[in-house]
Amino acid sequence: MRSRVGTAILLIQLGMIVFARFHPARYFCWAPHDAQAEYELSVVVAGRALSDTEIRNRYRMAVRGRDPRAIQHRMDVVRIYETTYGRHEDARVRMTYTINGLNPRTWTWPPDVTQ
Repeated sequence: MRSRVGTAILLIQLGMIVFARFHPARYFCWAPHDAQAEYELSVVVAGRALSDTEIRNRYRMAVRGRDPRAIQHRMDVVRIYETTYGRHEDARVRMTYTINGLNPRTWTWPPDVTQ
């Protein structure tokens, strides 16, 4: 019985590691801090651009900075807020980011919205 439980735990961990290798958030990865992401947020709510302080208070994170985790973590914070607390506020979010200093990219919420 013990060996079955131990084997099950190891198989679950192995499954989570394999999943993490192919999922952008990498929540279950054994080395989630393998990339440096630099990002900057801009947010417009009901046609008005939010200040840095308002953005920081809205998402409880820095407006710009560096994060050693996958950039998906920051995107998830914004997405979760905007689909719950802010769902009726008509927010337009633009995050520009680069991973390891390569290939600048832009992510928007809601998806496919340009500012």
